[in-house]
Amino acid sequence: MPGYTWHREVQGKVLFLTFDDGPIPEVTPWVLEQLEKYEAKATFFCVGDNVAKHPEVAGQALAQGHKLANHTYNHLKGWHTPLQQYVDNAEACQLELEKLQAEAPTLFRPPYGRITGGQAQQLRAKYELVMWDVLTNDYDQRLSPEECLRQSIKSTRSGSIIVFHDSLKARRNLMYALPPYLDHFTKLGYTFETL
Repeated sequence: MPGYTWHREVQGKVLFLTFDDGPIPEVTPWVLEQLEKYEAKATFFCVGDNVAKHPEVAGQALAQGHKLANHTYNHLKGWHTPLQQYVDNAEACQLELEKLQAEAPTLFRPPYGRITGGQAQQLRAKYELVMWDVLTNDYDQRLSPEECLRQSIKSTRSGSIIVFHDSLKARRNLMYALPPYLDHFTKLGYTFETL
């Protein structure tokens, strides 16, 4: 789909880790620890309601040099939400994020990757709409942790935008897959940067 960022053109070995649906105290601080071990930076697509509940966790991500981005306030499905309600919900998330940082976030990812043309058109005036080219499926309980890791490594190439989730639903697969994923690509000479 034109008008969406699925992958970044880069020089050299660079990857873009993203984490959706946080921040939550049960998972996000653990993610931050893993990233720190590998000197990896990431972009966190935050649900505004979680930021409001756990501003200290979001602040910890910022303090460690990561980027916060907009994932709506209530994790809305674009296809099932009226245009103005969706845009207002994204704006509510933006206001939560702006409380924590001087610079307003410029990245937006639609929950579930589902967004209507009208919603996208309105949001594009303010945001870069970021999708992905590697979906780890860490949230899928039918997928074994081993398979989650294998598929994620196999699908990744330089410039990839990779989606993990700092959520309770994804915790089992995330906690299995993220450390060896970081280790694998770090040993191959890749760096992890914010979008």
